[in-house]
Amino acid sequence: MLKLFLAAALSISSLLAVTPAMADDEQADRPLTIAVFGDWPYSQNLLDRADLLINSINNDRDVSLVMHLGDIHSGSMPCTSAGILPPLPSSNPGWNQAVFHVFQQFNAPVVYTPGDNEWSDCHKSKQLSSGAPLKELASVRSLFFSQPGRTLGGAPMAVASQGLMADAAHPTDAQFIENVMWVKSKVVFATFNIPGGSNDDASQWSGSFSDPVAQVQEMVVREAANLRWLDATFERAQKAHARAVVIGVQADMWDPEAIAAGGAGLSNYTPFVRKLADLSLRFQQPVLVLNGDTHRLLVDQPLAVPSSATGVIHGTAPVPNLTRIVVQGSTNSPAEWLRLHIDPRDPKVFSWTNVPYCANPVGGC
Repeated sequence: MLKLFLAAALSISSLLAVTPAMADDEQADRPLTIAVFGDWPYSQNLLDRADLLINSINNDRDVSLVMHLGDIHSGSMPCTSAGILPPLPSSNPGWNQAVFHVFQQFNAPVVYTPGDNEWSDCHKSKQLSSGAPLKELASVRSLFFSQPGRTLGGAPMAVASQGLMADAAHPTDAQFIENVMWVKSKVVFATFNIPGGSNDDASQWSGSFSDPVAQVQEMVVREAANLRWLDATFERAQKAHARAVVIGVQADMWDPEAIAAGGAGLSNYTPFVRKLADLSLRFQQPVLVLNGDTHRLLVDQPLAVPSSATGVIHGTAPVPNLTRIVVQGSTNSPAEWLRLHIDPRDPKVFSWTNVPYCANPVGGC
């Protein structure tokens, strides 16, 4: 398949200029409402009562897109034991399929980006050492991205996938089918495979899954692909005269616990954050980062003041036009989804409210 990608490969710039998924709606000025959530479902109870979330979102007639920001099970639950036959006794091979089935019940298109719990942390003892990270990522891709360039959900939408647009100069980018981009209401959206926890997969894979050479290669290749995809995102925004850019990732790249004593650190996110800062300043229009990972609803401007607690982490210039929202995780009460409203005619572009769907996600709904 890689040969097929390379045979048809053009530069990212030229492909972005002609991809139908990118051009259909870039001139539209109509408002748009998106449902955003992540870190869900974190228990069998939440999976069993997925109808509460599905119905809450489906009953909002204004919602035309759903985004899931990663972590489709908790960090203390096993992974799928992908590619291991027979499956490890500690694994849960049916969980991902159950979540996939839920995603297909949303009326709107569903865009999903992977989190650490479903691949990069699967080697950890707290996840019962239930999976090899690269095999787990391959399993996530084969299920949730089986049709590259199309979303999930009841009404799949065409999107631009990095995996289908790999430049011949960077053939390893062809594996990143999960990194997608689209244009709606004069806003460019893009997702990136950036897992939270473990400093972007820097914590050594443990036990029988230890493979330092493969792990370093994974990080280097994925970081380079993400940086090129970020360049392509803002290039598309400039060419489309976009009113704003939305970046969707799983990782909280400003997590204070990660830089506290005993934390995994945040240094491996710095190249991405610094490029994001430079491109945002050049773009000058509003930029919104959506992430999960740390579970507690938070709205801030993490790069606006370089001397602030978040500003010093990655050492960028002031970026006043970048806002970040951490969506509420499913383990906090109430469990809720973010109702993101986008109006390209409004100078601020973005507004939001939070919609509860479960008052007590830990004890029952």
